[in-house]
Amino acid sequence: MLRSMYSGISGMKNFQVKLDVIGNNIANVNTYGFKKGRTTFKDLVSQQIAGASAPTANAGGVNAKQVGLGSQLSTIDTIHTQGSLQTTGRPLDLGISGDGYFIVGTGTVSGKTITNPAMNFTRAGNFYLDQQGNLVNSDGLFVMGHPSDVPTGNPATNNITTTSFGKIVIPTDAKSFSVGSDGVVNYVDANGALLKAGQIMIAKFPNNEGLEKIGANLYKNSANSGDLNRDTTNAAFQPTDMYTPGSNGAGTLVAGALEMSNVDLSEEFTEMIVAQRGFQANTRIITTSDEILQELVNLKR
Repeated sequence: MLRSMYSGISGMKNFQVKLDVIGNNIANVNTYGFKKGRTTFKDLVSQQIAGASAPTANAGGVNAKQVGLGSQLSTIDTIHTQGSLQTTGRPLDLGISGDGYFIVGTGTVSGKTITNPAMNFTRAGNFYLDQQGNLVNSDGLFVMGHPSDVPTGNPATNNITTTSFGKIVIPTDAKSFSVGSDGVVNYVDANGALLKAGQIMIAKFPNNEGLEKIGANLYKNSANSGDLNRDTTNAAFQPTDMYTPGSNGAGTLVAGALEMSNVDLSEEFTEMIVAQRGFQANTRIITTSDEILQELVNLKR
């Protein structure tokens, strides 16, 4: 069979994947914190017709003669560029301006402290309060960071325990609350005292594009993203592995705003046209190769 027919098949498969990625991008154009995908290709192995030869005393060199056998999928990238921040005015809507991810998950809860945390990461900051005043995401996962001491009603003795890791709890009888750009959650208790509920922390990774999407606006770290733990002598998670918003290159928090998807519809529709025409061109290669084969079959009648 003709090599061009199989090259056309490989091209069709790749453009199908490209259209799948574009379709997912467009479907999530209004998903908070969504990061778009991108597809890249690379060529397959080439068949050697004749090898290259070096120059001699009497003749020049000759280049190799090769026929490519099609294309293959190279990468499906996740583009972690900043999405625009949309103002909502809701105090529990938080956007990250800069690098980093919210830490959400579950674990063994003792008071406000969480041990053996099962952590995931997200850029979607639409958070809520449950019946007990826990700060959670839309799926009920705790928003994690440094919890505060048990409130005593005295602001001087109400501190954030930076050596512990846990959930953020706002008492249900609080009159009001606010979130600062550094992640500190303040609230006014029933007696009018200004207290701290805790501090939302930010996770950073050596390679953001190595994070794996697991659905529900969540990511998990992979072997190529790097781990949160920067202490190579201790494999267990440490509270020092998190970043205070606005420090060490971590982004700051913007209360009353949400990060929108970084999908650009004009770019996606342009890429859709390119993928569609590329798919059509590869189908034409197959039909043309079929016509040539038909002529060969008709040589003997």
